[in-house]
Amino acid sequence: MHRGMQEGAMASRLLHRLRHALAGDGPGEAAASPEAEQFPESSELEDDDAEGLSSRLSGTLSFTSAEDDEDDEDEDDEEAGPDPLPLGDGTSGEDAERSPPPDGQRGSQLLARQLQDFWKKSRNTLAPQRLLFEVTSANVVKDPPSKYVLYTLAVIGPGPPDCQPAQISRRYSDFERLHRNLQRQFRGPMAAISFPRKRLRRNFTAETIARRSRAFEQFLGHLQAVPELRHAPDLQDFFVLPELRQAQSLTCTGLYREALALWANAWQLQAQLGTPSGPDRPLLTLAGLAVCHQELEDPGEARACCEKALQLLGDKSLHPLLAPFLEAHVRLSWRLGLDKRQSEARLQALQEAGLTPTPPPSLKELLIKEVLD
Repeated sequence: MHRGMQEGAMASRLLHRLRHALAGDGPGEAAASPEAEQFPESSELEDDDAEGLSSRLSGTLSFTSAEDDEDDEDEDDEEAGPDPLPLGDGTSGEDAERSPPPDGQRGSQLLARQLQDFWKKSRNTLAPQRLLFEVTSANVVKDPPSKYVLYTLAVIGPGPPDCQPAQISRRYSDFERLHRNLQRQFRGPMAAISFPRKRLRRNFTAETIARRSRAFEQFLGHLQAVPELRHAPDLQDFFVLPELRQAQSLTCTGLYREALALWANAWQLQAQLGTPSGPDRPLLTLAGLAVCHQELEDPGEARACCEKALQLLGDKSLHPLLAPFLEAHVRLSWRLGLDKRQSEARLQALQEAGLTPTPPPSLKELLIKEVLD
């Protein structure tokens, strides 16, 4: 019963925040009226807020014991350079400590459906629709000689009620790097947006993790509320690039089922963000989905991905991905006994014009060679 009360309070709080966002009560657009709400001076929570958030997350967060505080400096000491992120669910091996109970998972799924249903009913409002970010778990990951907290956030936006929200898993250093890069490029807009400060001690206590979880939710929400920041390439990279790199790596090593989940999550992220994450990233994502579906013996889904990519490409006859998508579409259509004449004619025209070799490179070949930056 206590857990049910916690989840009910969580749902109530999130729906309250969502209603305010849809009504325009949240952080305003860049050109908002003088009455627009100002960003708080600090994203750190007050003690009573931290206690409530710690209780809300107690079903999914993993905390270390007091003796682990001796290693607190590790999280900040190893943050200087870019580092590869763990996989989408955030952990691998026995070093990752986590304990999401089945009840918590069911509560999160119910909450996501409630939020998306509310969002769907609110589409006709005049206020701009915004994404909602919610920390669903925080795992203490030991990767000797370092140790850090990996925060998993649900990215909730418009969509079918039965569709699970996209997720990202990031550590403090990733948020800090994003904040630092945006500060250099957008000094004016970023002056009003706060960021949780570093701590030299007690980085792995329940209170610190709870404070940072709430602060990261607010930080991303504030960035999304300002158009100039929402379209910043660094913010788009923060959301999508780690997932694309992981998916590409898994695809190249033949782990197609694991890669498929990451490609699908990256596609959902790009759709929810609603802003270009790079000129070819949607096409690259569709290529990854098509390759994985094909390798997992699902030609129908692979063909659907090719058709979607061909729609995005339109008449761009010089695009390097056009011929590979056409070739894959022809081959999959033949396998399924479906009409392939239009794609076949386009591919032949490209070959006769000398715009692509015969046969063209496969989607998998291009996917392996693509450099994601």
